[in-house]
Amino acid sequence: MKGKDQKRILVLGGGFAGVECTLKLESYFKNNHEIEITLVSEDNFLLFTPMLPQVAAGTIETRHIVTPIRTLINKTKFYEAKIKNIDPHGKIVTLFGTKEGRGMRIHYDFLVIALGSKTNFFGMKDVEDNSYSMNTINDAIILRNRIIDLLEQAENETDTILRKSLLQIVIVGGGFAGVETAGEINDFINEAAEYYPSISYKDVKITLIEANSEILTGFPQKLAEFTKEKLVERGIEVILDAGVTSFDGQEITLKSQSETNKVLVGNLTEHRGHYKLKEISSIQSNTLIWTAGTTPIDLIRESLFKTKKGRILVNEFLQVPQFPDVFAIGDCSIFEPTLKMKKYPPTAQIAEAHAKTVALNLKQLLNGNQMTSFDYTWKGQSALIGKRTGVASFFGINIAGFLAFILWRNLYLSKMRGWEKKLRVWLDWNLDLFFKRDISRLKVFKKETDLDYKELDEVDDVW
Repeated sequence: MKGKDQKRILVLGGGFAGVECTLKLESYFKNNHEIEITLVSEDNFLLFTPMLPQVAAGTIETRHIVTPIRTLINKTKFYEAKIKNIDPHGKIVTLFGTKEGRGMRIHYDFLVIALGSKTNFFGMKDVEDNSYSMNTINDAIILRNRIIDLLEQAENETDTILRKSLLQIVIVGGGFAGVETAGEINDFINEAAEYYPSISYKDVKITLIEANSEILTGFPQKLAEFTKEKLVERGIEVILDAGVTSFDGQEITLKSQSETNKVLVGNLTEHRGHYKLKEISSIQSNTLIWTAGTTPIDLIRESLFKTKKGRILVNEFLQVPQFPDVFAIGDCSIFEPTLKMKKYPPTAQIAEAHAKTVALNLKQLLNGNQMTSFDYTWKGQSALIGKRTGVASFFGINIAGFLAFILWRNLYLSKMRGWEKKLRVWLDWNLDLFFKRDISRLKVFKKETDLDYKELDEVDDVW
């Protein structure tokens, strides 16, 4: 039981926003025994998502980009659980029970919602069922196994049409995730091809599809053009102004977003790309990797909070106006339309900035002081495009090539939690300079399914 004056802060979500907010709260209230902090997450680790493509390509060992949450927290009570319901009127969050344990109702005084988002398949159930995503550590492992499996099958396949389909890999989404995944997979296959004598690197076709007229939307145009040229130079086909309408596991159907699709293909003579306008209605492929955006989770959409496009509306303090004791941060929040706030892409950089503001505002509230409006100076962004090449834009300075690649590595290495994980990733990168990547296909990994949660026949109340 909590004391009369004791306050409980509950944080939902173990991603960048939730963990950063929790750690900031710990630093503010580490010596205050009247403040209880609780964190709830479906996973017991913090996943460093920017390095997922490198895990899929075998550059980084899987466990090196995950950090157990319990190794980061000191004062915080942690629950690995799935959330069933949020009741802002009763100030209660209900957690599912598992087949082994009971569910729980956690009471709070202040709530921070940092539940992120999920992959957006735009209502296409066949695409969702048959494609591969790049959101979780399991996704990266499954994709790596898939690429190796395709090479193994194609090596001994005599049917020309089937063999071509096996070696056709399509990535949908020309943002950071799509571009980096395309580059890393291309490097991996290029390196692994020497172990498959029947497969020429020219037999493998990687295609990147983007619905807009440019890839890396929001990036400076010169850097986006540089990225396209490098991708094409390395044999990756880029299709612009095209959207996927269906995928049955064997054929991808496309719809042109303009008069005709803009296909960027390589010119091996000139070592640069050129545009080729043609109609493409379908692509024969067994492998579709979907990186075409995110959407809010169902729990938020179905909640009592006022939302816009499925995201919780917040004021300048990242506070839910209808429920002043509730804050929403990261991908699951959006500023009220009446506020003239700067718009930023949904990145870890912004999620952590949200977290710091909310942690500070909770400190201010509990100390009886005025809250601070969210304000942020955009630092820039960077992306890898394979073969030790990258693009970066920081404070208006555009960088491309090897230097951008080094900047990307240094930046993200500095953002990782814990010196052990930083060292392990650094060693992985350096070992990659001297050794070939492993092509073992680990059959123990299966497609991720929901945990076996049960309805709440037994519930513990946690005060």
